Amino acid sequence: MTSIMTAAEMTDGQIENAVGKLRDAMRKHRSEITSDVAQQVLGTENLGMMMFTPFRERAEVFSTLIVRKVTVNRDRSQQDAIEATGRTQYTERTVVDAMPEGMGDEVEVVFFKPDLSGRNGSISDDDLEKEFELRGLKPADPISVARVNEADPAFADEKPHCTHWKDDKGNWCYAVFSCWGGKRDVGVNRSGGYWIHSDGRWSDRWWFAGVRK
Repeated sequence: MTSIMTAAEMTDGQIENAVGKLRDAMRKHRSEITSDVAQQVLGTENLGMMMFTPFRERAEVFSTLIVRKVTVNRDRSQQDAIEATGRTQYTERTVVDAMPEGMGDEVEVVFFKPDLSGRNGSISDDDLEKEFELRGLKPADPISVARVNEADPAFADEKPHCTHWKDDKGNWCYAVFSCWGGKRDVGVNRSGGYWIHSDGRWSDRWWFAGVRK
């Protein structure tokens, strides 16, 4: 029987530890900010998330499992979801129009990067499915992954990522998000296209997007 890999979420103790470090730093540097200005900053909308984001980015440096929560507009067409990312498009329109639309307005997308050192640095789509299974995941719908990139365009700069699915003829298809030569782009096509090896294998540069079953 295959055991499912799971990662425990950050504990309350770790949260208190992080808050304590922030408190210590703010007390140490309190003379650098006046009370009036501090009060104005405290009135900033969504300040907590703004303070949390650098911590999350630091955590992602060490992580092989990254979670992003997004609100998805399911009323958009597949092409509209791709357009909303603002990325340069390298897409096959017929594949875009047939992309799985997914379900749910609130989605938790889990990105992982498998160890491919024992596979000569690449993996097939069929074997990639086993990696999803191993983690208790299934491939994320491309609409949700596009929403992650709409919300955080820089995410794929350091974490190029993708999801895949089979079309009605049983062909593997993919949506990839990356940054080449300083240009952020999105590719949607059938397996074996420009974005992956001609033999349809994924190299070890890629992260993969899933959702929990």
